[in-house]
Amino acid sequence: MPISTRWSPEIKKEIKRSRIRVTSKVVDLINDSPDKIRPSVLVSATAVGYYGSSETQVFNEQSPSGNDYLAEVCREWEATALGVNKKVRLALIRIGVVLGKDGGALAKMIPLFMMFAGGPLGSGRQWFSWIHLDDIVNLIYEALCNPSYKGVINGTAPNPVRLGEMCDQLGSVLGRPSWLPVPDLALKAVLGEGANVVLEGQKVLPARAKELGFTFRYPYVKDALRAIMSQSS
Repeated sequence: MPISTRWSPEIKKEIKRSRIRVTSKVVDLINDSPDKIRPSVLVSATAVGYYGSSETQVFNEQSPSGNDYLAEVCREWEATALGVNKKVRLALIRIGVVLGKDGGALAKMIPLFMMFAGGPLGSGRQWFSWIHLDDIVNLIYEALCNPSYKGVINGTAPNPVRLGEMCDQLGSVLGRPSWLPVPDLALKAVLGEGANVVLEGQKVLPARAKELGFTFRYPYVKDALRAIMSQSS
């Protein structure tokens, strides 16, 4: 269940259920496995929504959880993964906005920019904690293979940007202006409470990944966008 939709009470329940249900089934399968065939590691996804939102705070893996709906979802999601057998090494990856050409946020933004209708959502001041698809794949791979990767690890690039800058950089790479902001009220009219996902953000740093020596192939958003747009369709 995607979170970028209008949040009715039933949709909110399904957003939570869809994440917790799958994790719970995986944990149960691992816990019910005989010792000889039990996996030695579980890498479980969660999200930077754990931290709530702020225009001024900087979050790392030691930061407390927020108090909004998505923070609640992430807390319960992580708590479910923590139920895995204690002999299993657990890595919890709090993933930011993944940038790739064929899906996610960019797939929705690029067509608008190509039609000269691109621009920031809301004020553009909200933080955008992103990561290139290749980097999150490599981070998950490292977490599977390297026994030092355990506990919470933020899956974000080391240089988050404001959403306005992200849109400016995307426009620059595409050769299109970033001039048409979408007002808060318009987003709230379409998405209701779900608009908070794009109107609010958080500045999240990958302190643990850097401590572990992980090398980001794309630490800067403009380089990431150039690489993505150079890919053949």
